[in-house]
Amino acid sequence: MTRLNDLQELISKEVNQLEYPAYPAELYEPIKYILSLGGKRIRPALLLMACDMFGGDIRKAIPPALAIEVFHNFTLMHDDIMDNAPLRRGKVTVHEKWNKNVAILSGDVMLVEGYKLMMNVDDHVLRPIMQIFNETAVGVCEGQQIDMEFETRNDVHIDEYINMIRLKTAVVLGGALKIGALIGGAETKDALLLQAFGEHLGVAFQLQDDILDVYGDPEKFGKQVGGDILSNKKTFLLIKALELADKGQSAELNHWLSGTQFQPKEKVEAVTNIYDQLNVRHFAWETMHHYAIMAFEALDAITLSAEAKQYLRDFADGLMVREN
Repeated sequence: MTRLNDLQELISKEVNQLEYPAYPAELYEPIKYILSLGGKRIRPALLLMACDMFGGDIRKAIPPALAIEVFHNFTLMHDDIMDNAPLRRGKVTVHEKWNKNVAILSGDVMLVEGYKLMMNVDDHVLRPIMQIFNETAVGVCEGQQIDMEFETRNDVHIDEYINMIRLKTAVVLGGALKIGALIGGAETKDALLLQAFGEHLGVAFQLQDDILDVYGDPEKFGKQVGGDILSNKKTFLLIKALELADKGQSAELNHWLSGTQFQPKEKVEAVTNIYDQLNVRHFAWETMHHYAIMAFEALDAITLSAEAKQYLRDFADGLMVREN
């Protein structure tokens, strides 16, 4: 089995070798730019790992792995437009460096380029793999739309939130693993189990992210603690707090959610205090743990040796024990 770090390095090298036409420059330069910003390349690397797990030829899986990475960056480019984000990975976003129209059109071409890369698989798996890719792409768009709708709703339920993060983030992880498994020669049952592993793990990871945003050590977490609170983002913690709050707590939460003039530190401390009163951290941790268990159960059910699955287990273990 090839280690995940080696697969990430392989993908980074292959991404750097992707070629696009020189003309029209404003269509293709933004694609080269966003792909050059780096990233962990986790999704395509896991596609390669899934192929390797089942004894497949990793080289055959490189084009679809690149398709996943190009598609992922397409979604980031369009997300940045919708969020009016000035920076991506510490660099100026495409719509700021060029303009929104350029970013929209370049993103559209990236989606097409992703499909072109994904089609470079053997004919006997082409149809099922394209179906997975289609379902993944639609799922991500559905998740983004639902997330945007949450911004104007105060009645979001936990099950709706779980479904949103599954669609927006987890389906790409699951889809990549399933595609890699099929290229590697996995039986349909095992490919579905690997997809379930990826989706459950993705949900657990996002729930962990919600917890760490409030309770994490910023130096270890790598993000500003309380960022979700300051932006009124509908996370598991906020949704659960709104569900459990009594009249007084609800009024205080709504005060902070509706206020436009406030001291950031004061808002974070006040909302965190309500979270502590309602013990929502515990509920979030329990739900995160539930999805992590389901992920490992799906992995255990795959008809491969424990040794063959160990690198994937190690990856999941590492993902779920970020320090807080």
